[in-house]
Amino acid sequence: MDGNITEEQQVEQIKAWWKENGKAVVLGTVIGLGGLFGWRYYQSEVQSAKEQASDAYTQVVNRLESGSESAVADVQAFIAAHESSQYSVLASLQLAKAQVENGDLDAAAEQLSWAIANTQDVAILPIAQTRLARIYAEQDAFDKALAELDKVTAESWAAKVAELRGDVLLQKGETQAARDAYVSAQQLGASPALQIKLDDLAQ
Repeated sequence: MDGNITEEQQVEQIKAWWKENGKAVVLGTVIGLGGLFGWRYYQSEVQSAKEQASDAYTQVVNRLESGSESAVADVQAFIAAHESSQYSVLASLQLAKAQVENGDLDAAAEQLSWAIANTQDVAILPIAQTRLARIYAEQDAFDKALAELDKVTAESWAAKVAELRGDVLLQKGETQAARDAYVSAQQLGASPALQIKLDDLAQ
């Protein structure tokens, strides 16, 4: 403002400016605060939903481990209700484990296939893939088991996958290929049982 104008003129200029721009200022402030509080509310709701899913996951898994008669149905209901959450994938892995223990390999394979299709988590995906490969091997579906192992691309799993490939090939009756797979696994990082497997093949 011009330093030579009177205080009364300054007041009149402020009034005129406010009359022209006041609504925009107020609206901008309201929108800004609304956005801030709206974002905080959204974040709070997201966190609350995560906590609720976590609690529900813990409850259904505990029921599954306790052998409750309704446990399988409870886990399946949880998975259906939380399909967009990684807790549903974790629940699917737990359900598949219980189904394997109960000898229901087809159902376990179905659960693991669902988990694989519904996760991009680099920590979860190879677990589900290798477990599914083991089930296929148990069902004598050796080619399907080997194909599933080929999908595991995580470098940290390379040694485990090579050893498991050796197990599948041995079950399939391909002894030399199994030995080669075990040697590859040994070069990548031996497991305690790997040398025993190689020694058995050497006899």
